[in-house]
Amino acid sequence: MELKNTVALVTGGASGLGRATTERLLAAGAQVVMVDLNAEVGQQASAELGDAAHFVTADVTSEEQVQAAVDTATGLGALRVVVNCAGVATPGKLVSRKGPLPLEAFQKVLNINIVGTVNVCRLAAAAMQEQEAEGEERGVIVNTASVAAFDGQIGQIAYSASKGAVAAVTLPMARELAASLIRVVTIAPGIFETPMMAGLPAEAQESLGKSVPHPARLGKPAEYAQLVESIVANPMLNGETIRLDGAIRMAPK
Repeated sequence: MELKNTVALVTGGASGLGRATTERLLAAGAQVVMVDLNAEVGQQASAELGDAAHFVTADVTSEEQVQAAVDTATGLGALRVVVNCAGVATPGKLVSRKGPLPLEAFQKVLNINIVGTVNVCRLAAAAMQEQEAEGEERGVIVNTASVAAFDGQIGQIAYSASKGAVAAVTLPMARELAASLIRVVTIAPGIFETPMMAGLPAEAQESLGKSVPHPARLGKPAEYAQLVESIVANPMLNGETIRLDGAIRMAPK
């Protein structure tokens, strides 16, 4: 699918992987609706990125707010690309010194990472189904899992469960939406330079980077965005979860 003169929606689009994806899609000629919970950061990003960048404040777990974001996108033209980057990575052991993992903490991570992702997918897909096809497809949905879906570490009970679920829904979602000419692909990033990673000391970041076999560094958000563009461009990529991780396999802790 060609990106020029299309409309894309990116959740978590104001920072990290989402911001890099927004920039990449804009450079390819798309109009992009950035969806983020942080209004200040989102409005600043929109102002910096120009007239083709549009910002909507929304909680991905809210049907009403996500529908408003989708409506904003379809108001600009045919919504062809959706990229789900919104997510949280709150750590927590099943049983720590403080006792069992609080159930509400577990539920919060799953609610944002998997329920939020599915919420965006279902509302965006419904809009895409009403559009005329462009060539042999109507749209592409790219979701974000994590290597934690496969190599979950101690303290990643909720995160691994949520990202494993994102990977798990990829194929059934792609199979269902195939009849509507909509593709679904998931990216499972390894250790990337993101706002969450920026909170760690420089020494810790360097150590994590060296744990990657090749290239022995943290992934760059632009490399995630590059893969998004490749997925959109290649019509045979569908129903798959792609590891983008420099061949890392995470240690237990």
